[in-house]
Amino acid sequence: MHILFLTHYFPPEVNAPATRTFENAKCWVRAGHQVTVLTCAPNHPKGVVYPGYKNRLYQWDENEGIRVLRVMTYLGPNKGFVKRTANYISYLLSAVLFCGLVKDVDVVVSTSPQFFCGLAGFFVSRLRRAKWVLEIRDLWPESIIAVNAVRQKQIIQILEGIETFMYRRSDHVVPVTNAFKRHIMARGVAAEKITVITNGADLESFKPLPRNNAVSEEYGLHDKFVASFIGTHGMAHGLMTVLRAADRLRGNDKIVFMLVGDGAEKENLELKAREMKLDNVIMVGQQPKAMMAGFLAASDVCMVLLRKDDLFKTVIPSKIFETMAMERPIIMGVEGESLEIVEKAGCGLGIEPGNENELVEAVLKLSADRELLERLGKSGRQFVVENYDREKLAVSYLQVLERFV
Repeated sequence: MHILFLTHYFPPEVNAPATRTFENAKCWVRAGHQVTVLTCAPNHPKGVVYPGYKNRLYQWDENEGIRVLRVMTYLGPNKGFVKRTANYISYLLSAVLFCGLVKDVDVVVSTSPQFFCGLAGFFVSRLRRAKWVLEIRDLWPESIIAVNAVRQKQIIQILEGIETFMYRRSDHVVPVTNAFKRHIMARGVAAEKITVITNGADLESFKPLPRNNAVSEEYGLHDKFVASFIGTHGMAHGLMTVLRAADRLRGNDKIVFMLVGDGAEKENLELKAREMKLDNVIMVGQQPKAMMAGFLAASDVCMVLLRKDDLFKTVIPSKIFETMAMERPIIMGVEGESLEIVEKAGCGLGIEPGNENELVEAVLKLSADRELLERLGKSGRQFVVENYDREKLAVSYLQVLERFV
């Protein structure tokens, strides 16, 4: 079977969608299938092409047996509605224009967001005369409405119309949460047309490691209790909560907060931290995927945070599975399905999203109880091994795709 996968993000980019696609595709190649990924020149999140790549009309490369076709797009940073929209639409146009370079396709998978990447699957599948599977990792346009990125009713109505069109015209839909499945069914899609394939963790890459390592040495963390946030610093994450919590704890020299990653809110957070003179906040830029295990290992607890909004009750941030796999407890500042997983796994503490007082209480509780810290960590590892092994999930995904060939 030849699988053509459409995605904006792919390694060497290190965000969650790039990781999900790469790890699934590696499994499918090992199973004997051909996988071609149609993507952009790597540039996320700053809109600057990574060293060694160019934003050419099109270019081929290969990564662990996966053929990669990179097409030209309008490049812009991951902020600003107009520039981001231009980037997304340019990808759709390039995907349609150059998909003919990929021969003998059996099934097209397009992943959303980004929204127009998902829509590109409709046109590409028709041109390649292949079945179309639509993957939903986040609800658009609902998620951009939730952070007030779009307010014009006419635009929202158009985007919602396109969203419903994609659900109904695809041959199958693969959302990452059960809440997404309910949302899609409410748009008139039959349950048997939807298969939930959650995110998970690569249990070989993410496993328990010593707390003291090169990361803790570089940032002077050996004698500190480290509460980390690792991932995109976006509008949806409400990371000012961390800075306010750090301000509350500035008198405790044994506790530090570490923010690792990049995104639309990164510069603003750095400016606020300087204005507040927070010497207990360490801000680290985006890191290669190979470094993620080291940063997780150097942390005592990891924070998973989103703004307080009903929409975010439907999401499951993928970082929770890698954190659990590393035996690190979670402070879960997300309500809904994510919190249910953490509670069921017995691997962390829940707080109200955006509530710095509850964040402070959770950090103090865990920093004072090493036995609790260890128990939560081990429980999380066991749970993710039993339920969220990325290899097993990739096999389940492959079985969905095989139905069409």
